[in-house]
Amino acid sequence: MRLFGPKPVLGVLFVCMGNICRSPTAEGVFRHRAKLAGIDRILRIDSAGTHAHHQKEPPDARSIQAAARRDYNLTKIRARQVVPGDFMVFDYILAMDQYNLRSLESLKPGESRAHVGLFLDFAPRLGHREVPDPYYGGPEGFEHVLDLAEAGATGLLEAIRIRLSERGGESGE
Repeated sequence: MRLFGPKPVLGVLFVCMGNICRSPTAEGVFRHRAKLAGIDRILRIDSAGTHAHHQKEPPDARSIQAAARRDYNLTKIRARQVVPGDFMVFDYILAMDQYNLRSLESLKPGESRAHVGLFLDFAPRLGHREVPDPYYGGPEGFEHVLDLAEAGATGLLEAIRIRLSERGGESGE
C-alpha cells in the first residue's frame, strides 16, 4: 500500500502467452520510458500471460540479458496469469499478438471499460501488428522484440499524454 505520493490514474497491462519473453520486455521498456517522461508514478504498469505455465518465474534469461544491454531492468518481474480483475484495474490491456488478443477478448467481462488491443497498434509506422515470440529462436529475436517494444512504448506514451491532457492534466495527487 502506497502511503505517500500520487496514486496511479491509468493502468497498462502487457500480455503474451507465458509472460516470460515479450510482455515482460514490453513492461520493462515502458516502465523505463514512463520514468524518463516523469509519469511513472501515476501509472500502474504490469505484465501477464494468458497461460499459467510459468507462474512466479522470472523472465527468460535471454530477455533479461538483451534488455540489460539497453539499460532496461527486468529482474524484478515475475510471471503471472491474467485474471478477470485485471479488466477492472487496467485501462489498457495490450496483447503481443492476435492469438493472445482473442484470448483476452474472450476473458473480458462485459462491464469492463478497458481498451483491449494490440500493443503495436500504437506504432503503426512499423508495418507490424504483432510482436513475434523469440522463445525458440536465437538472440536476434530478443533484440527484435526490444526494437518493437521501444517503438510501441513511444506511441503508447504519446497516447497516454493525450488522454491525460484531455482529462485536464490529472496527476493522481
